[in-house]
Amino acid sequence: MKITIQRSSISPKFLILALLFGTCGSPNKQLESEEQTLFVEGNNDWTIEGDAKWEFNNSEILGKIDSGFGYLVSKEVFKNFELTLEFNPDGVINSGIFLRCKTREPSAAECYEINIWDLHPNQDYRTGSIVTRAKPLEYVETLNKWSTYKMRCENNSIRAWIDGVLTADIEDSQLPEGYIAVQAAGSGQIKFRNISITTW
Repeated sequence: MKITIQRSSISPKFLILALLFGTCGSPNKQLESEEQTLFVEGNNDWTIEGDAKWEFNNSEILGKIDSGFGYLVSKEVFKNFELTLEFNPDGVINSGIFLRCKTREPSAAECYEINIWDLHPNQDYRTGSIVTRAKPLEYVETLNKWSTYKMRCENNSIRAWIDGVLTADIEDSQLPEGYIAVQAAGSGQIKFRNISITTW
């Protein structure tokens, strides 16, 4: 685009400032972000760990288990990100999403476990909690239907929402980065779909 400027209309100081901002951009420019899909059938960027059986059907992931613990675990380590997914648990499954895991063997001690288990015997650790770290701020019912989880890890801030309701909000510096996993444990089944992560 060609711009014509009359010398008499704009001062030299204004021109210098305009050039500086045009070259450097806004000082409040946000960091660039990247979005990707996790746990895609046929990709080699995740592995199966543990006892659960995992199936892919019509863009859904089905985890089934009779006893024990099972996971899909990312091969990549993530630091600052927003993870969104849809989940549909039956009435008995113990499930969850594990964030910033130190190793590729997920646990509540070495990950931020964002729980999925409405009927947990200890309701402090029911769906919406961060297991052993934070009780749910709100109870959201999720059995036998599709619900949406949004989880955001930014530096020491870890937050989670279910269907737009904030259920967890903590500051914690123990786990600055790590792997991501989804779980099927105990007995029963859970479905996941539309698992997307945006990193920056």
